[in-house]
Amino acid sequence: MLISTVCAAVSAAGLGIALLTAYRKRFLAATRIAAYALIPVGLVMTGIIDWVTDLVLKPSVWAGFGVLALSVALFMITRAVERRGGTTGTRKERRAAAAERPEAVAPAAAAPSLGPGRTARAPKAKAKGKPGAGGDDFSDIEAILKKHGI
Repeated sequence: MLISTVCAAVSAAGLGIALLTAYRKRFLAATRIAAYALIPVGLVMTGIIDWVTDLVLKPSVWAGFGVLALSVALFMITRAVERRGGTTGTRKERRAAAAERPEAVAPAAAAPSLGPGRTARAPKAKAKGKPGAGGDDFSDIEAILKKHGI
């Protein structure tokens, strides 16, 4: 009941401001102010204000929101663990999945392949006119592709 009275007072004040604005010949602004001023009365008449006050002022409602938040947090935790490859299924299922998974890439595969007997020094000047002196430029690429099974 107190909330209804407050909403009626707010609406009356808003309508008074709208009348003053209309007196100053600002009819568009006065119409907007009147529209905003009628919202609290409309909310009281529809019963939405009573629903909101019951929602906000009851501790059992807040406990319900807490339970829902806990449920959402648990769902998010399980999804995060599942994505990281955590425990899913029985021990037998995990062993079977591990057996089917390809092994990790060997540490040597991460090192660049320079071909047999070559080191990572500055390249020597190529001899012009000699087809074999420059070497095959694609041999390094072929070695990398063969190492990765491509």
